[in-house]
Amino acid sequence: MHGRPRKALKQEDETALSAKTEKLRSLQAQFLANHHNRMLLLLPSTLSLSLSFSSPSINSNCANLVGCRYSKEALDVSAKLLEVNPECYTAWNYRKLAVQNLLTNSDSDPHSIFQDELKLVEIALRKNFKSYGAWHHRKWVLSKGHSSIDNEMRLLNGFQKADPRNFHAWNYRRFVTELMKRSDEDELKYTEEVIGANFSNYSAWHNRSVLLSNLLKRKAEGYFPKEKILEEEFEHVHNAIFTDPDDQSGWFYHLWLIDQTVKTDAPLLVSSWPSHGSNITVIGDNSLQGCGLSLLDGTLSDTATLPIILNFNQAVEGINSSTVSIKSELLKEELVWKPLLTSKSNTAKVWVVYLNLGNMELQSSKTYSVDISIGHSKGIVSSNEYHYGDPSQISFKVFVQTPSIEQSEGQGGKRTTWKDTNFHKIDHFQESDPILSAVQNHHIPTTSNWPTEEIGEEITKFRDLLSEYDCKIGKLTLARLLTALDLLSSQHDGRKSNTEEVLQLYTDLMKLDPTHSLYYKDEHSLISLKQITSTRDSLLPYCHYYKDATETITGYVCLRLQNLSLSRLGSIENLLWVQMLDLSHNELQSVEGLEAMQLLSCLNLSHNKIGSFTALAPLRLVKSLKVLNISHNELGCHSVDTTRYLCSSPLSHTEEFAWDRFETLTGSVSATKFWEAFLIFGSLALTDLNIIGNAVADENFRSFLVKVLPTLKWLDDEELS
Repeated sequence: MHGRPRKALKQEDETALSAKTEKLRSLQAQFLANHHNRMLLLLPSTLSLSLSFSSPSINSNCANLVGCRYSKEALDVSAKLLEVNPECYTAWNYRKLAVQNLLTNSDSDPHSIFQDELKLVEIALRKNFKSYGAWHHRKWVLSKGHSSIDNEMRLLNGFQKADPRNFHAWNYRRFVTELMKRSDEDELKYTEEVIGANFSNYSAWHNRSVLLSNLLKRKAEGYFPKEKILEEEFEHVHNAIFTDPDDQSGWFYHLWLIDQTVKTDAPLLVSSWPSHGSNITVIGDNSLQGCGLSLLDGTLSDTATLPIILNFNQAVEGINSSTVSIKSELLKEELVWKPLLTSKSNTAKVWVVYLNLGNMELQSSKTYSVDISIGHSKGIVSSNEYHYGDPSQISFKVFVQTPSIEQSEGQGGKRTTWKDTNFHKIDHFQESDPILSAVQNHHIPTTSNWPTEEIGEEITKFRDLLSEYDCKIGKLTLARLLTALDLLSSQHDGRKSNTEEVLQLYTDLMKLDPTHSLYYKDEHSLISLKQITSTRDSLLPYCHYYKDATETITGYVCLRLQNLSLSRLGSIENLLWVQMLDLSHNELQSVEGLEAMQLLSCLNLSHNKIGSFTALAPLRLVKSLKVLNISHNELGCHSVDTTRYLCSSPLSHTEEFAWDRFETLTGSVSATKFWEAFLIFGSLALTDLNIIGNAVADENFRSFLVKVLPTLKWLDDEELS
């Protein structure tokens, strides 16, 4: 534990351990006999009779049998078991049921019953004061309101003296102080005393961050302005970090201080599509069945719907017709905003609504205006309960263009290939091109120079520290500080970007600390993508025209981010305009973030490290996706998706599952092999799919895909008949 080497047991210790084990087995056997046998063997028959006849005598017998389950003998056995092994969760739950049963007796004494439980918990905690079950049971007892809390602080002080870093005790302390209505100010003084005695206490630093967050949020007396308090806290944590740079406790608190310095409390709109002032061209005939995909003139491929995307810097809720108003001739029905999330939640960073153009008779060569007002009425709230306070206006125009014969033929009947010869690099952008115009707030707005100055001072101090003492967490902190400085700095203040230095720091850390290399690689990927997508000039080398099989430049523009060793996706707020994306030959294990790219039509994920279909779950929300290449990944190589849950099955998934259709499609084929693929592909309308080079890609799976995707025209580079 905590890096301490294990020592071989002495003979007498082994003997004592064997005796303890035997005693534990005996108690467990007795407990399970009391708990299970009487419950499973006696109750079912009696309860079924009770339900059938509702006889008073039978009901009385049933109640007696329930009481037998919680006899004094049974309770004594469970108590002895927990005194020996406090980690037996079943025994704690058994005692909760027993207490509830005892309280039903008219002559019971609630205070005495709960007091016995508190005594048992205390005995168990003295055996193991890091027992989850014991601490949870004590919380449960106190929450019933029959016990005094006067003794709790004395008990806590004893356990925290035995192990000041025991996070179970700190968590329980927060629970007790809330019941006692003890002030955050008093608790903050206590953490300072504990840290003063020994600054190597992560739990105390963490508790300090929780308390200060509350005090700063409500602007308590003496804790405003925020800048003054944070300056004092930086000085406080410096004493710990510079005294012992190898101790990580203070470093984690320093990271929290950086976040407090940089972040804005209220949510901000970071980007949108369409962006303010943009011109969108819809190519189509009167029934809007045409196509086109010229990114440079803002042309849409799917003209049946026009997505409107709002991307915030933090998760928010309350996006609806009251808080976001849309005025346009294109608006013929009430719009419903949806959060773009793979989980069921009412808060999300990205929200979308769809203007349905398919049922409208649009006039060719006419321009339609769309005006959007965001946050002029209150209701948009972050997960931290801060209100959106930056009302915004977005206006754009939609032009309807009648397609030529070539345009109406489109790309739909041709196979999409991703060879280098099919792409032609773009030389330059026109000023009118909407590349990156979707980005509104690259940087965090500030009302003073204090955050920038404070982060700058921290950078100077940590450069000095690293010049004398080379440590991994010091390099990591410097990388985070430099990233924070770039985030605070204006795009036009002339300050040189620190991106190259940050990338080098993460590269060095991958070599110095291979144990955490995956984390450093993810951070390196995020910084790389931010560097690539931050400006039009940095983005230009990665934008290419797509040439079809006839060697004709189609007007399709592809963002090619292949061979960049990317392990994680980021800066999606800068890529909302992308319709064709090449992420091949990277090291991606997930596509989290792509759900925000609601215009995405063609996607190449070949030659990555995607190990499960559930890692592709975000694509279920990209209804515009028509072409998908996931060849040469690791699909089917792993029987367990460790990123989601231990036992992969439809029952363990949170999504709704169409059992009837799934069983019809799978037929006699083993259902367990394909249910995840059905979950992902069942909601898409792909026309071109490539799965070559995956372990799952056999003939049975190919046949399954053809059934699941009736729109499919090309599978593994072969045209379907």
